[in-house]
Amino acid sequence: MFSGIVEEIGRLVSKRGDVHSQRLTIGAQRVMQSLSPGDSIAVDGVCLTVEERNVNDFTAFVSPESLSRTTISLRKVGDQLNLERSLQPTVRLSGHFVLGHVDGMGEVAEIKREFGSLRFSFRIPDTLLPFCVEKGSIAIDGISLTIASLLEKQGLISIAVIPYTLDHTTLSVRKKGDMVNVETDIFAKYSMRFLEPYMHNDKAGLTEDLLRSAGFMS
Repeated sequence: MFSGIVEEIGRLVSKRGDVHSQRLTIGAQRVMQSLSPGDSIAVDGVCLTVEERNVNDFTAFVSPESLSRTTISLRKVGDQLNLERSLQPTVRLSGHFVLGHVDGMGEVAEIKREFGSLRFSFRIPDTLLPFCVEKGSIAIDGISLTIASLLEKQGLISIAVIPYTLDHTTLSVRKKGDMVNVETDIFAKYSMRFLEPYMHNDKAGLTEDLLRSAGFMS
């Protein structure tokens, strides 16, 4: 479990394997202070397990599932990567609950400067749009962000990125056309799963009574 608050920008030192599975060696400093083999770490929002730890880098295995769903397969030696260690129950949750289980890949559609910050527009898969709401949370490359506006017909979400986030994450090097990892809010996914049987029920359907009984309304 992660919070989407990036601790450090690491760098891909080496990449071994093929199109099916890979081992990444990632250079870092801050996260190395308390990192051990077996620990979970989010790499651009992808939850990986540390296999080996050295003084200035660690190695993690990437499964076929993760390669097929994420941008890990696109990253090259020397690329920057967002890193976050797993949450401890005693720390403040500054972002939102991020599992590190990427739902799919999106694309940077547009970047505009806006009153001291930047507004990013991301094109995301149609299957993920139902889990996006204005002012809701979403993780892009493992970064906890807030959806400023939802342009559903265009398949876009718009996000205002403050200078601090830009300076401390890989959003500073992203450009139009770049692919990014997308993880939608876990609570939205569970809510949709719960309501799914009722949304296609011709007899009852989705009613206020149903929402009230499920705790969605008072």
